[in-house]
Amino acid sequence: MNVNAAVAAAAAIAGLCTGVIAMLAFRWSERDQARPTRSSLHTDAVLPPGVDTVLSVLRSSAVVLDEADTVVKASSAAYALGLVRGGKLAVEPMLQMARDTRRDGEIRQVELDLPRRGTGRGDALAVSARVAPLGSRLVLLLVEDLTEARRIEAVRRDFVANVSHELKTPVGALSLLSEAVMDAAEDPEAVNRFAGRMQIEATRLTNLVQELIDLSRVQNDDPLEDSEPVRVDELVAEAIDRCRHQAGTKQITMAAGGTADLHVWGNRGQLAAALGNLVENAVNYSPARTRVGIAARHITAPGGDLIEIAVTDQGIGISEKDRERIFERFYRVDPARSRATGGTGLGLAIVKHVAASHGGEVTVWSAEGQGSTFTLRLPEAGSVRDRDRRGPRRIDDTFISEHLPTPEVLP
Repeated sequence: MNVNAAVAAAAAIAGLCTGVIAMLAFRWSERDQARPTRSSLHTDAVLPPGVDTVLSVLRSSAVVLDEADTVVKASSAAYALGLVRGGKLAVEPMLQMARDTRRDGEIRQVELDLPRRGTGRGDALAVSARVAPLGSRLVLLLVEDLTEARRIEAVRRDFVANVSHELKTPVGALSLLSEAVMDAAEDPEAVNRFAGRMQIEATRLTNLVQELIDLSRVQNDDPLEDSEPVRVDELVAEAIDRCRHQAGTKQITMAAGGTADLHVWGNRGQLAAALGNLVENAVNYSPARTRVGIAARHITAPGGDLIEIAVTDQGIGISEKDRERIFERFYRVDPARSRATGGTGLGLAIVKHVAASHGGEVTVWSAEGQGSTFTLRLPEAGSVRDRDRRGPRRIDDTFISEHLPTPEVLP
């Protein structure tokens, strides 16, 4: 009996000890959970009142760092730019700025070029970073993406430089020719020859100024203000009339056809200028005794029905590297040939802006030695009956011969 009593007493004591240990462990766990940890400090609660709301509406990327350089708050734009990774600020120059500002409280600003991560592109990301103290121990970093602004500024500089160069050429030629006329005052034949050259340079200068005005107008004007249904047949006829003399001089056959009675919606003057530029380019860059075709058709697109106007030539074609840049202002595939034909390098830029402002697009298919096809796609105006929805995407000689049984041959 004494042995059994001793065993029972020992078991009771062991159970009591186990209960006490369990209760102490539970209390210790509760206290540990209630104690603020390092991670729990990195929440919105540590930010001064109202800061979180302000950061959420800022256009700049925002990052808030604590005294240990840990990210307390970061906007989604900061993650998108790759500024924050793994809860840390990933750009060392910005991190050093934050440390310096935390030390002396001075606001700092710097512009940096950061590599683009995960895009495979070699160009840099231009940003402006500004660091300021936020409260007693936090630091606020604001980063603004300047990449697009830098690109626009570069385009503006190139445009001004190109305009200056293009204007300088005919102006310089006119100055030299005028001096030559003065020196040859006693030679009527030389005066007539120099005067003819002066007229050519004056015409080039006039065309350049006019196309600069046209480009400025299509960039600034809203085509919807003067929009109306425009017959495609009338646009094609006007483009052919515009180039009739040049085509006749080179014995180029101009053929117009495709689906009849199509309408597009937009500014008639801008649309006529765009299509005229495409046809004029086709004539200027085509060899003698070849053919230029203009054909229109209706196509169905997910965003709405479109009218497709294709201008096809049998010219020299465009290389792949040049096709990516031909719609840039003043870009020329062959500068010497462009100057010989009187081109300004602005025609295709005008076409691109007109197409974009009308909710359409312009594309090009080309192969060196095989010719080119420029396709202008514009929103359809209203409903048109009996549309022909068949036909290839690229209008080639077979398509033109099928749709143009009686082409117009210029004398």
